[in-house]
Amino acid sequence: METPTPSRLKSARKAAGLTQQQLGMALGMEPNTASARMNQYEKGKHAPDFLTMKRIAKELDVPVAYFYCEEDVLAKLICELGKLSLEDQKSILGIVLSKK
Repeated sequence: METPTPSRLKSARKAAGLTQQQLGMALGMEPNTASARMNQYEKGKHAPDFLTMKRIAKELDVPVAYFYCEEDVLAKLICELGKLSLEDQKSILGIVLSKK
């Protein structure tokens, strides 16, 4: 199975309204190579290491787990849960655990 990271990266970047170059530059890449490097990540030719992925996630305001989750519904849940306060996340976790 292919990694979901490239397509998730592209959709999160677009949702944030950034070009590949803008995202790369926000991560500290050189302006003349930022777009090409981000393009390689989005095409799956190269994969960013975990620390780079964490920086990308922070820049795009999504949990880093979103990029690695295989299931689309679970990935969406991860994003939505990531927007909630820690208190609300714990409350939802309590509800989910009580359903077992």
